[in-house]
Amino acid sequence: MPFQAILFDCDGVLVDSEPITMRVLRDCLAESGWDMPLAECMARFVGVTVRSRTEQIEARTGQPLTDGWMDDFYARRNAALAAELQAVPGAVPAVQTLHARLDGRLACASGADRHKVEMQLRQVGLAPYFGPHVFSGHEMPHSKPAPDVYLAAAAALEVAPARCLVVEDTPTGVQAGVAAGAAVWGYCPPGADGAALRAAGALQLFDDMGALPALMAAATLQNQ
Repeated sequence: MPFQAILFDCDGVLVDSEPITMRVLRDCLAESGWDMPLAECMARFVGVTVRSRTEQIEARTGQPLTDGWMDDFYARRNAALAAELQAVPGAVPAVQTLHARLDGRLACASGADRHKVEMQLRQVGLAPYFGPHVFSGHEMPHSKPAPDVYLAAAAALEVAPARCLVVEDTPTGVQAGVAAGAAVWGYCPPGADGAALRAAGALQLFDDMGALPALMAAATLQNQ
């Protein structure tokens, strides 16, 4: 294999959570005075933490972004995810195949909070394939687009970042993987902005998560 480990983002790569999370966030912001269409909310907040946009939120709502507000958002988000979350099509069989092929050298490295990431992996049946190798940007000195979460994941797997493949779906995440020194492939389902992923440094784009094992095998043949 040209890659010895795979480091997956979570939201939008393994689980189809972003429309759910963004809908709840849009509603919470609207109640605080910043009303916007869902598409605008997704454009502004997908791939980044809510707290990283504190200045924008406080300017638009005229209110401080408090711990209480965040706790309410998290509670409403988690309830919606528990009721509605599904895996990205093809993600479960792809992870199962690659876990066996790479002797378990998989990690999930997300910019989201650990509770959310672990809850989502459990809900779609992926938790056993990542075990302790789940990493949250909330627990790092810096979250994406900084490389910290991917460097931590590579170190835990004892694989050099240059021998890791990062799978991402946002420019912010791609930038983080590139900054870590890994190769980054962009998951780009229909309607996604592939040009933005390329501009951020994605080496390859693909639109079917279930095809990832075959793409990895093809990359192996090309490097022999």
